[in-house]
This record gives sequence, C-alpha cells and structure tokens, in this order.
Amino acid sequence: MKIDVEKCVRCQSCVAYCPVEAIKVSEKLYIDQETCVECGACLKSGACKFDAIYQPELSWPRVLRGHFSDPLESHPLTRISGRGTCEMKTNDVTGRFRDGEVGFALELGRPGISASFADLEKVFMALAGRVEFEPLNPVTSLLNVDTGRLKDARIGGERVLSAIIECKTTEDRGLEILDILKRVAEEIDTVFSVCVVNKCRGYEVPFKKTLEEAGYTPRINGKTNVGLGRPFVE
Repeated sequence: MKIDVEKCVRCQSCVAYCPVEAIKVSEKLYIDQETCVECGACLKSGACKFDAIYQPELSWPRVLRGHFSDPLESHPLTRISGRGTCEMKTNDVTGRFRDGEVGFALELGRPGISASFADLEKVFMALAGRVEFEPLNPVTSLLNVDTGRLKDARIGGERVLSAIIECKTTEDRGLEILDILKRVAEEIDTVFSVCVVNKCRGYEVPFKKTLEEAGYTPRINGKTNVGLGRPFVE
C-alpha cells in the first residue's frame, strides 16, 4: 500500500487502521514498505476521504504479502484462501488425522506483530524429515519438504500478517516434535502458537494425557468435530 502525498492532508484518520503500525507520521504521512504486509486494511476501512491511499501493482515476491495477509484472497498455487486449510477443522469428514496420529497447526504472527518468511523457514527446517507436511497448505507450496528451505530465497525478506504450517506425525513422536518447536521458538522474532490435533477415542483425547504427563498444560478450547458426517472416515 502507498499514500499519494499530493492528495494526503495529514488528517491521520488512517493510522489507527493499520494492524502493524506501518503508517508513519512525519512532515508527510507515508507507509513503511518494509513493515507493510499488504493486508489492505487502511484502504478498505474507508478512513481516507481524499482517496490518498492506493494499492500499487505488486510483483513477485512481494505479492505474497497480500496472499497471506488478506484472508479473502486466494493463493495462486493452492487455489484456496486464508492462512491454512479447513481440513483440520473438519476431520470427521476428511479423515486427515487418523487414530494414532497427532497433527500440528503452527501459526507465526498476529495482527500487531506479523511474521517473516525467514522465520517460517527456520521452523520448517527444524521439522523437515520428521513430520508429514500438508501439501495443500500454502506455506508448504513455497518450501522444500525435504530440506525445509525456501524454494526461492527472495521470499525470506517478505512479511505477512500471519501464516500457518500444518503437519502431522504419530502419537509416539508427538513430544519429540514439541521439544523441537520449543527450541526453534527461541530463534524466531514473532509470536508463535501451537495447535495440537488428536482424534478422540470415545470421550477422551488420547494425546492429552501424554501432554500432561510431560508437563504441558493443554487447553481443550479449540474446535471439536462431532461426527455429523463421515464419508471419508474409516
């Protein structure tokens, strides 16, 4: 996003709408291009009554900022919108996570913080060879699943509002993956949340006990599938 200095009257009405504080106030208002994640919130807010805010044409790899920061925009490589996939929220239908498996949704960044692809690469590299990455996830399409490296090194300098790595492994390796994530979390410069996915057995979440015995305090406040439809589940 950019500001047309010829139209801007420095009313600063747009400043509060930027989730990453990229709109800077000086002699003239301007948008810090390194900080901006191209979410378009400032433009969509309608705060500017003088049409001073505009969206320039974005080229590769900067265009990725918009793909990940605007949940309504579809990713060209995966043809899905949003920061992750819906399958992990609809397991009773898709059967992505089977008995004995543990899934992880690792979200880097949040409004007000953002995240870089360099940080995403660090997490991906730490997990490469140890988990099965979700192929439909837009982050997966940009990295090498064997090495964890970005397919295009130029992507590393791009920032997004947030991005989600989705992967899974077996229950007996779940704690190993969490230990790896604890270590790599010290190397990245953003907030980092971990969602653990486990298929219920009866009324119990099998991996929950494993987490508690290892000293973790899981919060069972996420999404629970109730089994209303199961065409793909054995």
